[in-house]
Amino acid sequence: MSALDNTVARRPKLADLVIDTLRQRINSGEYRAGGKLPTESQMTAIFGVSRTVVREAIAALAADGMVQARQGAGVFVASNAASPFNAIGLEKSSKISVALNVLEVRMGIEIEAAGLAAMRRSASQDAAIQEAWNEFNRLLKLGLATGKADFAFHRAVAAATNNPFYIEVLHGLGSRTIPCDVASPWSAESVLTFEYQMGLQREHHNILQAISAQDAAGAREAMRQHLSLSQERYRARLRQEHSTRQDAP
Repeated sequence: MSALDNTVARRPKLADLVIDTLRQRINSGEYRAGGKLPTESQMTAIFGVSRTVVREAIAALAADGMVQARQGAGVFVASNAASPFNAIGLEKSSKISVALNVLEVRMGIEIEAAGLAAMRRSASQDAAIQEAWNEFNRLLKLGLATGKADFAFHRAVAAATNNPFYIEVLHGLGSRTIPCDVASPWSAESVLTFEYQMGLQREHHNILQAISAQDAAGAREAMRQHLSLSQERYRARLRQEHSTRQDAP
């Protein structure tokens, strides 16, 4: 067993549980668009967690564009946070067939996003993609969970299109679509290994290089390769599950 296997916990963090609950309440309309969320102290009582956990959850939702903090006023639900599309990110099914469907949607969106990013990215956006890659690398070397850094990489590519709808679609699909995120319903021990994630990093690096070189065709092909290989990895897991069931007494 690798150091990564020992370090990464399978149980979602407290902050992830708070994030999921707030997402559900926003998408259900319990917390309405434009409305104010409970105060920090109220949420510590509601969820039975520390202020640090609440702050981490709010920061994650703000990064996803679901809430907005207004200095001196509190935290408010973003105007488009309760859109039906955002409910896709709440998908909990662990069926690999669902993961393959999500990847198919991502291919239709992210391949073109990579090409547009190569053509439109600014120097600061190029740096943001590199920083996300560096953060993934840092966490991987420390044996820490890389799922959020993986999502941040794809989000930075979407942001570099300078078309806000690419970011909105990616947020709608949600960070749980990243298989090496321990909160993903499609995560497994095999995708939390150092070797697996090093492979992802190599694929990410190809995307990064093409975008940095403003090679639109190369960026599209690198993203196509990355997501196609992800599909094949899921199909291999599906075949393995089928074989295991057949061999079972």
